[in-house]
Amino acid sequence: MTILRNLALLLAASALLLPAAQAQGIKPSGGRAPAFSAPEKPLPSSRPSSSPGLSSPGLSSPALGGSALPNVALPRPGAAAPRQEQADYIVAVVNTEPVTNNEVRARADRIAQQMQQQGASVPPREELLRLVLDRMISDKTQLQLAKETGIKVDDGAVDQAEQNVAQQNKLSVEQLRQRLAADGVPRDELRRELRNQITLQRLRDRELEPKVRITELDIDQFLRDQQKEGAPTDINIAQVLIAVPEGAPAQEVEKLQQKAQMVADKARAGEDFAALAREFSDGPEKSAGGRMGLRSAERYPALFVEATAKLGVGGVAGPIKSGAGFHVLQVVEKGKIGAPGMSVTQNHARHILLRPTKQLSETAARERLADFKRRVESGSGDFAALAREFSQDGSAKDGGDLGWSSPGQYVPEFEQALAGLSPGQIAEPFASRFGLHLVQLLERRDATLSTRQSREVARNLLREKRLDEAFGPWAQEVRGRAYVDVREPPQ
Repeated sequence: MTILRNLALLLAASALLLPAAQAQGIKPSGGRAPAFSAPEKPLPSSRPSSSPGLSSPGLSSPALGGSALPNVALPRPGAAAPRQEQADYIVAVVNTEPVTNNEVRARADRIAQQMQQQGASVPPREELLRLVLDRMISDKTQLQLAKETGIKVDDGAVDQAEQNVAQQNKLSVEQLRQRLAADGVPRDELRRELRNQITLQRLRDRELEPKVRITELDIDQFLRDQQKEGAPTDINIAQVLIAVPEGAPAQEVEKLQQKAQMVADKARAGEDFAALAREFSDGPEKSAGGRMGLRSAERYPALFVEATAKLGVGGVAGPIKSGAGFHVLQVVEKGKIGAPGMSVTQNHARHILLRPTKQLSETAARERLADFKRRVESGSGDFAALAREFSQDGSAKDGGDLGWSSPGQYVPEFEQALAGLSPGQIAEPFASRFGLHLVQLLERRDATLSTRQSREVARNLLREKRLDEAFGPWAQEVRGRAYVDVREPPQ
């Protein structure tokens, strides 16, 4: 299979404030500081990164709080030809399900090509195959557990995920299917992978979230550690992404590079970077002025960190090239995550939440919300009135109004929807662990965190850290309960 473009489909959020007047259906279970899901190392025991990777044009916003995101990739025209097929054989059995050599080889090829595309060091082939097999065994044990415990993903959720893949690659769903078919990838294979990844996400959410508790003493210690001399400085980077389509001819690539250079020149000449991002960027954070949020350096791609390492606040780097296109970067802020006085971009939104039941399937709930969206946009319905009548969230009495929120306040899927909206726009219906949402962005502003809000940042960061720590032992426990017979090493 030729190289695939890494795509993250569900969303993400940096961990910030959760105010008292929060909506019960979209509380974070602990936000995760945004990260990029470039497969830095395919370690089977590591909790999967849940944010978009550099190889996804337009996908550079935050990551799922406490969950794994599906990573799906598209064929890259002109990539290296697949390895010559060899006689297949079973390399492992997980309970009664086999894992074949060709399955492991195909997955390893995709990971290696993604890593090469993003400039990461690829492990030796034998080690990579071993790591991939280990990860596939762990995933299979978790999928079997999800099935046993009744976790199901209906076709509506997979349809939405497939649409997201197409949209992020600037394709229609039909064009997406044609692209996959041309590369020998059946549509069913994509949908099966999407369904599996959403299932794993929901299982991990359900199993891990209740295990983590953060006390006020924990927060006090975290803030003390942040103030210690030598504690790492966090950075806030804004970007303008000029996306390069897959397989673009050299002439088009050169034209796009010139466009990126023009943006960089304007930024260095003192033009407002946020305005440049809103005008030129292909990234989803463009409506937030390109800002990706204050986070630790390890939560940014190494490419970004290296390019901005010697810059002060306000410094501009680029254009730099990645698998997604050309990036122009500006250092917005350097400081400590959780420190009072941190500058953030806040959103004022409202939403309608429907919770699937036996009487209301996930697909039916999605269709109902899509109808609400059509009615509001056509002028035949009022968002606030629909929220008061139908929403199953605590904000219903206020017409779905959630007030002002900081990045990371809500679950990642909600954050991603907000990041892609301009004031007044309504997102397509989407699912989170709480149900189906219809969200409208009302206003956006820059604000400074108070001491109380900073403590919520610390709470969410600690929660995310402990979720990461809990994932490995939990995954090993699930695997330990399964019958695993590793027969032959993959080749």
